[in-house]
Amino acid sequence: MRRWRKVLIDTWSALGYKPSFHAAVEGRPTTLPGSVGASWVPEADRRRLAAYTFLAAYDNNQAAVLLGENGDDRREYGDASLIVDQTLTHLLGETQQIVVDGSDDDTVAQEREALLREWAQKEQLRMRMQYAERNAVLLGDTVYLLAWSRAKGRPVLKTIDPGFYFPVLPDGALDGEEYPQRVHLAWEVPEDAATGRKGSLRRVTYELGPIGDGSARRTYPWSSQPTTVTCYLTDAEWDLGQVDRTGDIDALSLSHARFRTNADGQVLNRLDLQLDFIPLVHVPNTINGAEHYGQSSLLSAAQLLDDLAAADTDSQRASATTGSPIIGLSGSRLPVDRRTGNPLPVQVEPGMVWPLGDSGQLSTVDTSAQLAELRAYVETLRDRLSVVTRLPASVLGTVRPSEVPSGYALQLSFGPLDAMVRSMRLAREAKYPLLLKMVQRLYQLGGVLPPGKNPRAAMAFGAYLPTDLSAALELVARGVQAGVLSLETGVRLLVDAGFPIEDAALEVERIRASASPSAAPRGTNRSQEDEEAGQAA
Repeated sequence: MRRWRKVLIDTWSALGYKPSFHAAVEGRPTTLPGSVGASWVPEADRRRLAAYTFLAAYDNNQAAVLLGENGDDRREYGDASLIVDQTLTHLLGETQQIVVDGSDDDTVAQEREALLREWAQKEQLRMRMQYAERNAVLLGDTVYLLAWSRAKGRPVLKTIDPGFYFPVLPDGALDGEEYPQRVHLAWEVPEDAATGRKGSLRRVTYELGPIGDGSARRTYPWSSQPTTVTCYLTDAEWDLGQVDRTGDIDALSLSHARFRTNADGQVLNRLDLQLDFIPLVHVPNTINGAEHYGQSSLLSAAQLLDDLAAADTDSQRASATTGSPIIGLSGSRLPVDRRTGNPLPVQVEPGMVWPLGDSGQLSTVDTSAQLAELRAYVETLRDRLSVVTRLPASVLGTVRPSEVPSGYALQLSFGPLDAMVRSMRLAREAKYPLLLKMVQRLYQLGGVLPPGKNPRAAMAFGAYLPTDLSAALELVARGVQAGVLSLETGVRLLVDAGFPIEDAALEVERIRASASPSAAPRGTNRSQEDEEAGQAA
């Protein structure tokens, strides 16, 4: 009787062909580092954490060793890292710019845009986005955390590894975008034998709940409607020995916890943050339907990466035997060990001469044909990798520009990449406006911004495909001159085409100032003065 294996289809099913992945999920001994199988990790999150570890191994050329295979001579040449980096580059585009609705002609919106851009510069938002979005592309998710800094007088931004992120999703949630009411950030702190510190588990919890006993109401600066909801912060730590007897991350007993304190000396045990939202933004890499988590850009290519590493390894072995061929000798006198009488190993070196007898022969094993086949197989796998990851060969650097038949053919090859980037940006379309909304509300809470409704701010990603700048400039010039395009829209199109315009609104002002009527009389008066001076002379 055939025994059927249970198959689970979810976001991380693409790794289901690996026995070590199932071992990690089931808590059996593996070579995986970290706390994938720890008792405090919820069962529903073990597959996700195991997948994160596997994907990080691919990114660092350690997939073979991590999976328990003999990786001493396994060749991994950074194909996974190249896929992640190129996908990230095209996702973010050439520029990342904060844009506030109405900033083209509204003074208040322009001031708000200037404030947010100044905040982004101080908090190094672009650099943090590089790190955070690389996590999203590689692992499938990334997390931003905001907090008000009284010392700096502005919101501070942190990027959180998605392996530390444990949301408590609503029961029966059918929409992956449904916002959790409680979120845990948890990680293990290893023991330190030098200081005698024991291993511990730290958990930071953000939770929405009623103010006080539930009867109190509060009006926040960003809303005129009073509410009974606030956000509580708890930062606690447990010894790992106590955690094993307590339960998973959401059921840890606070009676065994040690609570931390903030800079003001306040104990972080349900500290009221005076917010009606959790200052945390989870960004998935892809649109994943009802799933809360996104999907890594490497998952669909996992088996291809394994096959490519195996083919590269075989190719390297074949090249070794081709460069230093196997030689067979007969009818020759080989040197022997005087003590044992056994022949000594013979090394092939340039200029070496072997005396052969009358019937002596020398033969070599030619593996060049096998090497050529292996190299062709590697190229076939790379072509398939380009198709699966939707990164054209020109992006992966496996085709020379001179080999492209025409610019139109090159543009057509970017079709899958264009569709992928648009889908990935759509997954982030609501996330960065949410982050910037939280920044404005924290500014209001700190007294920097006045109370009231905040304008919508978004993150505009720049061009990611090669464009014909002269053609784009000519198109915009004709459109504005014919009156079918506004000057603001034209400048936006130039920004999207890749022109180095940092501030579209300021660029519009400069263009209008240079074309204003006041500029023309200045030149006319100067010409008249020169003419009058010439007549006087």
